[in-house]
Amino acid sequence: MALMPSTLELVTRGAPVTLRDGSRVRLRQGHSSDKELLLRGFERLSPESRYQRFLAAMPKLSPEMVRYLTEIDHHDHEALAALDEQTGDGIGVARYVRNPQRPDVAEVAVTVIDAWQGRGLGTLLLEALSGRARAEGITSFTALVLAANQEMMAVLAALGPVQIVDRELGTVEIEMPIPETGPSPALRKLLSIAARGHVVVPLEDRTTPQSRPAP
Repeated sequence: MALMPSTLELVTRGAPVTLRDGSRVRLRQGHSSDKELLLRGFERLSPESRYQRFLAAMPKLSPEMVRYLTEIDHHDHEALAALDEQTGDGIGVARYVRNPQRPDVAEVAVTVIDAWQGRGLGTLLLEALSGRARAEGITSFTALVLAANQEMMAVLAALGPVQIVDRELGTVEIEMPIPETGPSPALRKLLSIAARGHVVVPLEDRTTPQSRPAP
């Protein structure tokens, strides 16, 4: 990628970024006014992609879920949206939700629409989100990963310095430290999994003390 602004410029000023194929995007923090933007982006996901990201058949987002995904505090819950500079359409989002039992840990997910995958956008989103997380005192990311086949398990095995903290039927929760600068090789490999739709979006019922015991 070229013309990489700082994380501060990315998320507060919407500084433009040129991706490796020459396309230009802008990143900014998500806001409560993004409800329609979120719904339009959701409509561009296939039923399979929706299932992979929410672990349920999801023909549409409920009003409660839309509120949860857009009305965020930018401290315990952060979302960074990527916009096509030419059209203003939402083309990707990276999100973390802090674990209330372990305030230095947050669950993370990155979603990029199919047409924009393979251009470096997911890496850009994850790098910017890592910077925001570090600024808010978060030192490790967890991710709930769909381990649907042997290829996926091989990728998980190659992630390097990560800790597998929980296993459920069809899923694996992994934990990895956030490096001081930029995404680590492990985070980049996690991104490759996310780009295939195998990382589940963090939701409130998986990050409350009642529903997620500390490892």
